Amino acid sequence: MKKILTIVLAGLLLAACTSKEKPVKKSLVVYYSITSTTQKAAECIQQKTGADIVALQAKDAYPTDFQQIIQRSQQEMKDSVLPEMLPIEADLSAYDTIFVGYPIWFGTYALPVKSWLSKADLKGKVIVPFCTFGSGGYKQSVADLKAQQPEAQIVEGFGIRSALMDKLPGVVDEMLIGLGMKEGEKEVKADFSEQKPVEKADEEIFNTAVKGYQMLNAKAVSVGSRQVKAGTEYCFKAENSSPDGKKRPVTVYVTKEAEGDPYFTLVDYE
Repeated sequence: MKKILTIVLAGLLLAACTSKEKPVKKSLVVYYSITSTTQKAAECIQQKTGADIVALQAKDAYPTDFQQIIQRSQQEMKDSVLPEMLPIEADLSAYDTIFVGYPIWFGTYALPVKSWLSKADLKGKVIVPFCTFGSGGYKQSVADLKAQQPEAQIVEGFGIRSALMDKLPGVVDEMLIGLGMKEGEKEVKADFSEQKPVEKADEEIFNTAVKGYQMLNAKAVSVGSRQVKAGTEYCFKAENSSPDGKKRPVTVYVTKEAEGDPYFTLVDYE
């Protein structure tokens, strides 16, 4: 009788402990990539988090040639047509957090991602957006993501220039620390100083940073700065000349480390 009572009590204790256990949270990385740049970002996140990972694929695959991608996507936008996507091999209901990765096309996430988002049920999920781009588009893509998935919880991810992929591991670490998914101290950045007219030294920093980038033909007008962990970060207000001769204001963010040339990290087109 005593032996039976001991077994019963042990069973009750085990049940009590099990009932207090929290369900294991699972993460998934979903991404679309043609040139493998966004794929590298997705795989870096997967390696650092242990999340599952799956690639989005269009039923009619896009060409890898840049100009052909532009031509096809422009026609699809003109016709208000979204590419048909193949089903992904993942049950979204099994995940609490979903990292959504994409290249920037025409200022926001690529059309295949827009197509997938239009049908995906992300209600109640924590969504972490990340993207790769030539000059910018992260901010607009997040705004579009919130509009397309209003019942999801969109948190801060990151955007990174394709030319700066050597800095990817550090960028991912910074994101994960900010999300509380990795130990470390989150960098708290001060506000930029007030804008002031650019001087010759400022112009040299700006011109060196944007040199060689054909999509940006800008002249710096004013600048603010702040100290960051990497060095000095500048916020340039500039005037960009487009091929049609029109000028439009842009904001260009430039980082100058202790060694090496300054480089731009982001362009906000106003």
